[in-house]
This record gives sequence, structure tokens and C-alpha cells, in this order.
Amino acid sequence: MSIDDPINAYRARVAAGEIHPDPGQEHVVDRLQSLHSALRERQETVPVLQRLSRILGSDRQGSDRPKGLYIYGPPGRGKSMLMDLFFESASVENRRRVHVHPFMQEIHARLHQWRQEGPVSRNQDPLSRLAEEIAEASPLLCFDEFQVEAVADAMIVRRLFEAVLDLGVTIVATSNTALDDLYAGGLQRERFLPFIDLLKQRMDVVQLGGETDYRRDRLKSVGVYHAPLGPESAAALDNVFERLTDGAIGEPEIISVQGRVIAVPRQARGVARFCFADLCEQPLGPADYWSIACQYQTVILSDIPQLSARERNAAKRFATLIETLYEQRTKLVCSAAALPDQLYVEGDGSAIFTRVASRLEEMQSEDYLSEPHRPSTGRVAA
Repeated sequence: MSIDDPINAYRARVAAGEIHPDPGQEHVVDRLQSLHSALRERQETVPVLQRLSRILGSDRQGSDRPKGLYIYGPPGRGKSMLMDLFFESASVENRRRVHVHPFMQEIHARLHQWRQEGPVSRNQDPLSRLAEEIAEASPLLCFDEFQVEAVADAMIVRRLFEAVLDLGVTIVATSNTALDDLYAGGLQRERFLPFIDLLKQRMDVVQLGGETDYRRDRLKSVGVYHAPLGPESAAALDNVFERLTDGAIGEPEIISVQGRVIAVPRQARGVARFCFADLCEQPLGPADYWSIACQYQTVILSDIPQLSARERNAAKRFATLIETLYEQRTKLVCSAAALPDQLYVEGDGSAIFTRVASRLEEMQSEDYLSEPHRPSTGRVAA
């Protein structure tokens, strides 16, 4: 095995002291290593399979595709980190790693686009057409924070994933939710249950437990509210990004929301970094903040100023941002000019800004840091 194997990459990080030895993680890495090896072996036979498919008049290769993995357990145990090790070393060239929230946004956008273009072929419904495009583009899909909440998403996910799996795509997913509890309590759940049975057939289910919440402990060790502004607080946020992303450099990203785009200056491994001006001095609204809160487990926000009556619009946006992050249990690490109760003491809305200050205080608590992220796939108004 080379360092490009997930198990050796994991052992190298343990040896370097970047992560602590964890029996639960080691078990999951073993399962990911088996899938890694199976995919690599299959890569050598793909040309033969493609020729046979053409001879037989079928492109369906699902029967020989290695089973995927559904990794579930409490937050902060390292599920996403382990999946990243697997993803980065996988031999499948056109693989894709995506958070389930933007993936579902893409699906809804494509379906809306096709409806606007008019009826599709009578011989193919839109979801079948979309499944073929997904399978052709990415024979390996890795989903972070997989869950289903909205009834419309439940029905789309069921039909789309059935088709994608039939087309031979291998799926690896992480989730805070046990497979049997997906879409629990949802409308028409009885129509969703066959999909859970299908996932059990096409994916191996492995639990990652353990008592240690590594994300919470990291956040506690570095601190989440840094005031006042200055070189010390700036350095603290740099350290937080490095610690939470395991040293990733990070890259910019674009989020599409209802035809608008939000520029994310820097993001990696579920952590996004912004400055106050990026989010609160731009014409953003609830839907924009909701998309950010769903897509990222942690938001790092720098340079929150003390606000006056002149900045009442920025103050209102900031209040909406904080409330949205709070509702989704997105973790917030920030640098600010003052403590929460001194950020906005005069101007329109300053009287009710005490609620924002209270939220900021609560978001520093151990209870909040221990709560799972809630990347809802529902819809909010613009």
C-alpha cells in the first residue's frame, strides 16, 4: 500500500500527532480501505465492461459496482475527515464530493430548467435523464451530512438515487442519522421506506461512535469569540481555520441561491471564512444566509464592528445571519470590536439587539458546540 491509500494516510496523520488514535475511526478506515481497493481493481476492468455493455445494448453496470458505504454517528467523531481521506486517494478520476444541501439545490434547479424548456421525451422522465447525466459525470459520489427532511426532497431522492445506483454509481455518505431513521416522521414516509431497503442492499452501513467530540474540543481549545479586533484576534481566526480543516489551504467557492451568487472567499472541509462586509454590507437576505448555514458546519466571521445608527441595515442583516446560523446549529467563530452586548447599543433595532447578543453568548456554550449541525433541506423565502 502507498501513502495514497486511506489507511496509510490515516496512520501517517496519527504518527504526526495531527489526530489521536481512535479504535472507531480505525474500523471505519478499514472499511474505506476495502472499498478503495475494490474500486481500484475495478478500474482495470472498466474498458472490458464498457465493450460488453455496448455489445449487449446496455450501459447498466450496477451489478459489479462495489457496494458503497453509509457512515453514521454523532457529530464531531471524524466522519467527514475519514471520507475526505478516502475521496482524496480514490482512483476514480471523475469523482465528486458534495454536501447534500447544494446537491439538492442543483437537482431542483435542473428540474425547474427543464420544466421551463417544455416537455421532455415521452420515453424518458426528467429524473431518469438527470440520473444518466450524474452517472456519466461522476461514477463515485461522496455525500457529506446526508439527510432528508422535506417531502418533495424525499420523493426526488428516492427515485433519483434508485436510478443512479442502477447505473452503477458508488455512493459513500456520512450522516448523523442512522439509516433506519432517515426521514423519520416525514409525510408519506411509507413511500420512502423501500429506498432505505435499497440503500441497505447497495451500501454497507457502519457506525462511528465514541465518547470524544473532536470538533467541539477543538472549538473549545481555540475559542469561538475573539475581541477586540487586532493582530491577536486575526491570528486566532487563522489558527481556527487551520485546526478545523486539518491544515487545508482552502479555496474560494460560489453558492447559487435563487439565481443569485454568493462568493465564499475561502472554504475547506465544511468550514467557510468570511468577513463582516462580505455578509452584512451586501444585499443578502434570509435565503442566502440559510444556504450558507446549511452548507457549512462552521462559519468563521472576521471584523465585526461596533455598529451605530448609520449601520442599521448592516445590523439588521447581522441579526438575520446570527439567527439563521443559530437555527441550523452552524458553529460560529468570530472576531469583533466588542463583546456581544456592546456591538449595537443605539439606532433602529438596538433595543431588540439584545436577542442577538444572547444568541452570540449561547453559541459559545459547550451545549451549543455539542449539538449536531442541522443542514435542513427545506425551503425558505427569499
